[in-house]
Amino acid sequence: MKNLIITPTYNEVKNIETLIEQINKNTQNCDILVIDDNSPDETSLKVESLQKQYKNIFLEKRPGKAGLGTAYIHGFKWAIKNNYDSVVQMDADLSHDPKEISNLLTELGTNDLVIGSRYVQGVSVVNWPIRRLMLSYGANVYSRIITGMPINDGTGGFKAWKTDLLRKINFKNIRSQGYSFQIEMNFKAWLLKAKIKEFPIIFVDRTIGESKMSKAIMFEAIWVVWRLRLLKIFKGL
Repeated sequence: MKNLIITPTYNEVKNIETLIEQINKNTQNCDILVIDDNSPDETSLKVESLQKQYKNIFLEKRPGKAGLGTAYIHGFKWAIKNNYDSVVQMDADLSHDPKEISNLLTELGTNDLVIGSRYVQGVSVVNWPIRRLMLSYGANVYSRIITGMPINDGTGGFKAWKTDLLRKINFKNIRSQGYSFQIEMNFKAWLLKAKIKEFPIIFVDRTIGESKMSKAIMFEAIWVVWRLRLLKIFKGL
């Protein structure tokens, strides 16, 4: 099995070395693809220096900040082109524990998509202020009700995909970023009747660097779920 771990970066120079070290310490037979959007803090230069030490690191540099969704789509296409069997997507800020990668890949053996879920067994979040937690939890309840998708953590970004499933998704129709990108990708997989499993993880909020969350991302998630609901109606599902 060829496994690829994709992590988009924008100003993650303080975290990227630790992330790569932890991935290589806790996984086997996994390549790492860093997709950097021309980070002003020169994250890409740090990755290039790490490539001299680790032969399983690949770097894709984009000319500017183009959003999380397009970064992941870029990575998914790269994985398909290079014939990987599975893809793990994760944040670069150390909020996703590299120790869980092997668990996600194990579960992927009998599933098409495995979601590292913060809400499948109660609430498993560390270091979040109560306002942020309520916003995230509420967004997931809202998404589940409007779309009808039976997923507790539709906005989570720690996931494992079979590449065969990714090949069936038309990336040209996906324009969402942030939270709503995660929801839309899950929704596409659900419409394709993919076998989806939520695997419980503990999410630890970043301790270094700045959150990429913005009001624009939140507002996008509000209207995107309605667009997905209309899509579901017109498809007769």
